[in-house]
Amino acid sequence: MSLHDDVSAVELFQGLPSNVIDEIIGRGTKMQVGAGRVLAKQGSTDSGLQLILDGTVTVSVNDVERAQLGRGAYFGEISLIDGAPRSATVTAGPEGAKVFAISPIAFSDLLDARPEIARPLLKVLAAHIRRAEKPKD
Repeated sequence: MSLHDDVSAVELFQGLPSNVIDEIIGRGTKMQVGAGRVLAKQGSTDSGLQLILDGTVTVSVNDVERAQLGRGAYFGEISLIDGAPRSATVTAGPEGAKVFAISPIAFSDLLDARPEIARPLLKVLAAHIRRAEKPKD
């Protein structure tokens, strides 16, 4: 899969025109991180979205492991929009991880230039909230 395909598959970006996906890619960066490296620290203000292109990461909240994520998963989508501190710590797995990252500043600039992409993003974020609020059986 290409980076374009990977970014297009992110729920927030699904359905966006190809040229907008290219703009997102142009405003982001790819990073290779070593095993055990912290990609995001709970409470820190280094916000933004990161998409896992290869490897795995562990998500922890208050030092309790909550999830392991692999290729195609992403984190930081809420901080991409609001710039608020991180709600979890994310650490690269034993093989490290390759990620694509975009900062809130770069994304905000894109939203200013392409306001038509805000509506699909709002729908996805609203769906996240509805899922979080849904009573557990």
